[in-house]
Amino acid sequence: MTLHPESEPAINRGLITVSIMLATVMQALDTTIANVALPSMQGGMSATQDQISWVLTSYIVAAAIFTPLTGVLSSRFGRKRLFLLSVVGFTLASMLCGASGSLTEIVLFRLLQGIFGAGLVPLSQAVLLDTYPTEKHGTAMAIWGLGVMVGPILGPSLGGYLTEYYNWRWVFYINLPIGLLAFMGIFAAVPESSRNSAHKFDTLGFLLLGISIGALQLLLDRGQSLDWWQSREIITESVITGLFFYLFLVHTFTADKPFFEPALFKDRNLVVGLVLIFLVGMTLYATLALLPPFMQQIMGFPVLTTGYILAPRGMGTMVAMVIVGRLIRKVDIRLLLLTGFGLTAAALGVMSTFNQEVSIAALLWTGIVQGFGFGFVFVPLSTVTFSTLQQHLRTEGTAMYSLVRNIGSSIGISVVVTLLARNTQINHASMSELLHPFRDTMQPEALPQLWNWTTLTGKIALNSEVTVQAATISYLNDFAFIMWLTLASIPFLMLLQTKPQRA
Repeated sequence: MTLHPESEPAINRGLITVSIMLATVMQALDTTIANVALPSMQGGMSATQDQISWVLTSYIVAAAIFTPLTGVLSSRFGRKRLFLLSVVGFTLASMLCGASGSLTEIVLFRLLQGIFGAGLVPLSQAVLLDTYPTEKHGTAMAIWGLGVMVGPILGPSLGGYLTEYYNWRWVFYINLPIGLLAFMGIFAAVPESSRNSAHKFDTLGFLLLGISIGALQLLLDRGQSLDWWQSREIITESVITGLFFYLFLVHTFTADKPFFEPALFKDRNLVVGLVLIFLVGMTLYATLALLPPFMQQIMGFPVLTTGYILAPRGMGTMVAMVIVGRLIRKVDIRLLLLTGFGLTAAALGVMSTFNQEVSIAALLWTGIVQGFGFGFVFVPLSTVTFSTLQQHLRTEGTAMYSLVRNIGSSIGISVVVTLLARNTQINHASMSELLHPFRDTMQPEALPQLWNWTTLTGKIALNSEVTVQAATISYLNDFAFIMWLTLASIPFLMLLQTKPQRA
């Protein structure tokens, strides 16, 4: 049977919303909650930095490869069945991650976690769109966006708290109660969607796309540590990414039943929305990747303090989503998006002027403004992207939407981390050229005793200060880069159709 949201009782709609939100938050939290626990895992398992990074890499790669499968599996087996299986598999994999006794085990179980978690976000988005009538899609996407946006923002602070006061295993065990409640709510309230058992699975298309995405994720995750194209591994992964993606495109436009329904690409709002969510993924997650090390390494804040300072960013997002859910039917969506991108760019512009003496108040209010801006972007963008898409294509469209957002975030993080490392080296070299004994300001009597370069401890202290200053400049350059990337998104708003076309 198909979903008829207008005929559903209000109490069922509320239960569906709560259970869907729980599943979304559970998956979204796991994209960042494990990051702060990595040092504890590394020590407990006697792993190297490169080895422990596979705890993150395995999850990211598996989720990226299996996200595109959501639409096909939902069509073949039913959306509710797939949703329940995903929640159960993700929860059990989380428990196994927490109980892992070796690096091999936790990497394997994180791989399973990524496989089962891949469909949670696109399934939740598709179910909410079908549960609420068209005039309430803005509200539905505001609710859905709360889980997707707030999860990664609150993840570091929650992960830091659990690691500090319990141990790293609790960043996985916390999924058990959330998963149980989500399963019971989905089982009781979510109606099953129509099934198309005749839908043929394009095995070749999936393999070509999966290999390309997997190689791209490995390239982005390991590129900086291996010095990019100076490494044979990175060159190999680059060739595999390009070659298999080219073969996938050729196959898509020549096969009778390709992996992605060609009708998806005929919807202008969906295509423009994919471009914009790619850019949003780059800017949101790149900022979240830069702020914790900036506050810990440059400003010297402990992990818990860093988490507390980042938390109000999520509050700004939540407030914005509540407001925009009410405005979305009354104001041109493009104007809401323009407001969101403008606020985000303004906050990043202020962040590009930070220094080591920046106040906690400045960190808080820029975070709140940026979170508020992202809230004004995420909900209208999710709503307008699917406003003209046919209902039977929604699950496949939401899967593609999540995939593009995740790829954008991976590319964004990789780019800013690479720029940070390269610019820090360049800035250090440039500043060091000015530190020579022939300058009056470099005479021992003109320097603080701590930086007396005529002693070994003085040289070490002076070099440490130069490194910090070089890194600070690089962080500010990255914030400026993200600001310009945000502003570059604005022209695409002109391509969006704000009213659904009718036959």
